[in-house]
Amino acid sequence: MGAPPRVALVTSAGFPDLWDDDHPLRDALRGRGVAVDAVRWDDTAADWAAYDLTVIRSPWDYTARHEQFVAWARSVPRLANPAGVIAWNTDKRYLSELAAAGIPVIPTEFVGPGDTWTPAAEGEWVVKPTVSAGSQDTGRYLLPGQTGLAVAHVERLTAAGRTAMIQPYLSAVDTAGETAVLCIPDATGELTFSHGIRKSAMLTAGGGGRVDVGSERITPREPSVAELDLAARVLATIPGGTKQLLYARVDLIPGPDGAPTLIELELAEPSLFLRTAPGAADRLADAILTRL
Repeated sequence: MGAPPRVALVTSAGFPDLWDDDHPLRDALRGRGVAVDAVRWDDTAADWAAYDLTVIRSPWDYTARHEQFVAWARSVPRLANPAGVIAWNTDKRYLSELAAAGIPVIPTEFVGPGDTWTPAAEGEWVVKPTVSAGSQDTGRYLLPGQTGLAVAHVERLTAAGRTAMIQPYLSAVDTAGETAVLCIPDATGELTFSHGIRKSAMLTAGGGGRVDVGSERITPREPSVAELDLAARVLATIPGGTKQLLYARVDLIPGPDGAPTLIELELAEPSLFLRTAPGAADRLADAILTRL
């Protein structure tokens, strides 16, 4: 018998044994006879060519080294999702492309280095960088009382050479929560709906817009027909098509009119909530076997 196929699950220094939610995938692959290693994306000793497939999972310290991360992705021979998708999707300015394609996207203003931001007179707003993971450097501000804090946040990002993005805080996140539509390829390789989850709010309203990651609650949710339809429309806009994808997550929230609105399209390193949905890890393991 020949050697078993080898798969690298890409992680970061903070999660040397993978993020807990990816353990079911690791175990499902090993149960199918696949040799699985957890490997840091920035491990200079890693031999990426030795793996039959490299699957990005939790490289969440890349945001401060975005260009290095994209260059790394381009250097890996067999990467899922592929490097072109990683380069496009890890900078949230892709939202402007989706909006131009007719996708209902949460209104977003981008402010780059050297630009001046004129805040709105009132309302609740979210400020974050276009390159981030896990709500890093994200704040929620109530204007006009916290206008100074919001402006300082934008200026802090742009002074560091980063691009800030400003979006209205949609109150539906406090009631309906976000819906994440998770998609995995079927036996034919077509990206298809796998499972849905509900994410609760984790941006606090006071204290300058703190992020309380520990307050986020993840529960199963069956997406509505309208949410599934919008997710399909979003995926249809991806440069290069969906056949190249091993996974996709479409994050939606009701807009002011109650219709679903896109918050983010996660194709690079999203949590897939494999522990929340029975069978999801097995479906992803089977999709990986198909790629192998």
